[in-house]
Amino acid sequence: MDGKSSEKDTRNDPASFPITLGGQFRRHLPRYVAGTAMLAVFQLSLNRVDWLSKAAIDDVFGGAPEEVTRPALFIFGFAMLALVTRVASRWFIFNAGRDAEYELRALLLHRLHRLGTAFYRTMSAGEIMSRSTGDLQQVRLLLGFGVLNVINVFFAFASALQVMLRVSVKLTLVSFVTLPAMIVLTRAFSRRMFLYTRKNQEALGKLSEVLQTNLAGVRVVRSFALEQRERRRFDVANAAYLEASLALARLRGLMFPLVGAASAVGVIGFFWYGAALLLRAPDDGGITRGSFFAFWLAYGRMMWPMIALGFSIAIVQRGRAGYARLKEVFDALPEVTDGPLPAPATVSGRITVRGLSFAYGDRKVVDDVTFDVPAGKSIAVVGRTGSGKSTLAMLLARLLPTPAGTVQIDGNDVCDLPLSAVRRAIGYAQQDAFLFSTTVSRNIGFCLDECESEASSLRIRDASREAQVLEEALGLPEQFDTVVGERGVQLSGGQKQRIALARALVREPKVLVLDDPLSAVDAKTEAAILDAIDRQAEHRTVVLVTHRVAAASRCDAIIVLDEGRVLEQGTHDELVAAGGLYAAFAEEQSAKSELDAVDVDEPPAAQAAAAPSEVAV
Repeated sequence: MDGKSSEKDTRNDPASFPITLGGQFRRHLPRYVAGTAMLAVFQLSLNRVDWLSKAAIDDVFGGAPEEVTRPALFIFGFAMLALVTRVASRWFIFNAGRDAEYELRALLLHRLHRLGTAFYRTMSAGEIMSRSTGDLQQVRLLLGFGVLNVINVFFAFASALQVMLRVSVKLTLVSFVTLPAMIVLTRAFSRRMFLYTRKNQEALGKLSEVLQTNLAGVRVVRSFALEQRERRRFDVANAAYLEASLALARLRGLMFPLVGAASAVGVIGFFWYGAALLLRAPDDGGITRGSFFAFWLAYGRMMWPMIALGFSIAIVQRGRAGYARLKEVFDALPEVTDGPLPAPATVSGRITVRGLSFAYGDRKVVDDVTFDVPAGKSIAVVGRTGSGKSTLAMLLARLLPTPAGTVQIDGNDVCDLPLSAVRRAIGYAQQDAFLFSTTVSRNIGFCLDECESEASSLRIRDASREAQVLEEALGLPEQFDTVVGERGVQLSGGQKQRIALARALVREPKVLVLDDPLSAVDAKTEAAILDAIDRQAEHRTVVLVTHRVAAASRCDAIIVLDEGRVLEQGTHDELVAAGGLYAAFAEEQSAKSELDAVDVDEPPAAQAAAAPSEVAV
């Protein structure tokens, strides 16, 4: 039982799906073989219909019309067999193409989940969406309709050629007079079709990128009154896509008439020479009426796939171009990968950092950082903007390629552990909160398997209460079922930040990394959230990235970063007494708080009276 279950899980694991087109073809080979067999029977049935039609017509015009019944019944039987096998061939091969599309789409998402920030800096969301929709559809057509037509052309050619050669070799050669020209044309168009298709799909990707960024940043566009500029930017991308599409349409519009004209010349040759043979007696090298009709059936049966060969080539080339663009995602190397060790049975949450350094290109943003956080304790990371605080937080959660041997959890190097184990142990709430375009409840309970259940709803409400967003969620039009819009566009920055905090709390990780969760809240909400963080620190290790001394002072230890290096380290009282950078932060923020308190407490009349005297001075 376990063996069967394990085999099924492996078979449905996207990591086990083949990347190459050849691998996908081999994976679904049984269906392709069955579809090929059905096409062979289909064309063989039509071959027998040709010969039976010859016999029936020769009986009618040969003075034995009473003999027509037998071949007519056989024609009906083979026609029904052709119908069934034609439908069956499409069922097998088209489904193989759709299954390949399903697997490639799952594999694409699997790869996108593993790729890091370096990849997403070079490929936009709109470009990725274009590849995962339009390009993947072209690959599906290639592995379905394209494969079927290529196989059918081969069988149709063999089946029809057998009839035509037996009727008349000379008539066959005359009918094939344009075949070399058709081959040359299709080869020439095939190369250009690939290039034009790729340009068209690249232009569509850029257009999707412009559209996606405008939809995601619609508030920014409106707030800066840049609708006209963005519309012009869209028009440029739209015009480029239109030109690429028209170039491809012109190429296809030229190819099909030329191939059709070449085939039409062959048809003219057939009627001209076939009529001459029909006027001769069979003993004098002529052909019968039945032979003429059978040849025409076979020739028409072969000419349609030959004409459609140009269309099939277009599908194949578009599929190849689409796959080439998908392969850029499949071949991209993830920055962060699983370690060789198994996931630990239990995690207490002790964090050890030794000599941690990290650089974006040539710019080092974290430089030789070292600190320890015992399990169940808290540490604050304080520093100026750009001092490397957020980068350090992401390195702890392995959202960036953490250098080996620099970060340990319970004594295990995070680079040696499976990513899933690290991510389960370390909950991360980012400063720039990202919300999905779904309900508040689903955003908070994102990590829960069934966020609609009663138990999950209770956990979501508890996490919302801790993050100080419960009352605001209940005040929304549909409360927790309110859809927040794309990236949470319906909510304020503070609400988004607190929902992201609640999402991290509901997971109940052993280590909680909070990247400046107080940057968009007022003083009252800040105090409530800090109380909640204190309660969380009783059950788990907390790493709090903040620029507020009031928040840092509640932690068991504090490190001060400056240009990526640990400038100071100790408790709040120790660092204030040391008179360094942290003490300067504390003095500055204390003075600002006092000024804010004076502004709030001073009556409006007094403020108005003070204003003229200041001007006078």
